[in-house]
Amino acid sequence: MKIPPVKGTRDFYPAEMAVRNWIIDGWKKVSIRNGFEEYDGPILEYLQMYQMKSGDEIVEQLFSLKDRGDRDLAIRPEITPTLARMVNQQINSLPRPIKWFSVPRLCRAERPQKGRLREFFQWNIDIIGIDDCLADAEVIFCAIDYLQEAGLTANDIVVKISSRKMLAAMLQAIGVGEDELEALYALLDKRSKLPAETFIEMLREKVSDDDKRQKILELMNTDSLAGLAGPAERSAKAKESVDELKRLFELLGVMGVADFCRFDIGVVRGLAYYTGIVYELYDKAGELRAIGGGGRYDDLLKQFGGPAVPAAGLAIGDCVLQIVLEEKGLLKKQIAARRIDYFVACTDEQLFKKAVEITAKLRRSGSAATFDYRGGKLGKQLKAASEQSAKTCIIIGDEFKNGDLVVKDMATGQQQLVKLDKFLSQLQPQSK
Repeated sequence: MKIPPVKGTRDFYPAEMAVRNWIIDGWKKVSIRNGFEEYDGPILEYLQMYQMKSGDEIVEQLFSLKDRGDRDLAIRPEITPTLARMVNQQINSLPRPIKWFSVPRLCRAERPQKGRLREFFQWNIDIIGIDDCLADAEVIFCAIDYLQEAGLTANDIVVKISSRKMLAAMLQAIGVGEDELEALYALLDKRSKLPAETFIEMLREKVSDDDKRQKILELMNTDSLAGLAGPAERSAKAKESVDELKRLFELLGVMGVADFCRFDIGVVRGLAYYTGIVYELYDKAGELRAIGGGGRYDDLLKQFGGPAVPAAGLAIGDCVLQIVLEEKGLLKKQIAARRIDYFVACTDEQLFKKAVEITAKLRRSGSAATFDYRGGKLGKQLKAASEQSAKTCIIIGDEFKNGDLVVKDMATGQQQLVKLDKFLSQLQPQSK
């Protein structure tokens, strides 16, 4: 009986592994050049840690288990709680700002669908210790920097930006109680995914007052920062948060990425721990779920037993990102096919050990080299060299009796005799 992979997981054959490595290598390269340092944590954490952050309902959304000591554990569904735990453990010795990134393998007990799997990789970039929207600008810039590196443009991708702090202030100015905000956030976060009639009906269930409900609808229909000028006058907090958003967009303009970004009051982010500016990344066509998202979470470290430290971060998963890159034809264009430097062909069984020896020396010099395990006729071996996109084929045959190798350029077909000693002397050995 053939055993299939677990539903919602992926097998990474060499071709798929090349894509995965290309994406992750790009994440790491861009993180480092933006000043972030890499970290990681365990794949298992105490279940309580996720319950503290997201409530008891999170248990149904992750894979949990009991260990032999009857402790409740979970396979990590995200890494931000791990980040908070790790920073809290060394909060007094870590230099500020803390700019860290991670590329964890995560698991969530979700219903697999397009762009969402049970197991996936996620790029996380976080800045801790900066109480200024400049940190948010840096996080957003870093994400856009990668997307541009991958070949995407402002015609392909949009970063939608809003503020939970602004929304809270304006909703409270309308008359929404502070204790009603979280439930309302959850509904507003779903607004773009619901038919207008359905959303209005669900809003009526949450807000029975007609006047208050109408003001909420008018607020949520605001399509620009300029349109918030009037509502912002209702409270000092609202005006302050609108001014903060204006400054963020000014910084993004200075950084040269403003054409990727736009204000969207509908960006709420479902997770309760966001405290200020929030952002989500989408394909411009709007046909897929979010590529990534994040925002400011100034209270998380305190919730995990540490001091109150400002923080901002963003995460991009590999699933939706890969779909976008495939649809734009960027993966085939940028992922190089496997290519080796040398293929060592041997036409005499008596010289096969010499072929293995030369191959080993080529590898030690830093070249990618291989040979045909079964040997056989030269034509068959040359075909194998071609199939593996070898740049050069080294042929060991009758000429080797005189100490000569045949060096064949696989692109042009030209070949020449080269003395073995001369050929080996030109190799640059790598340090062990």
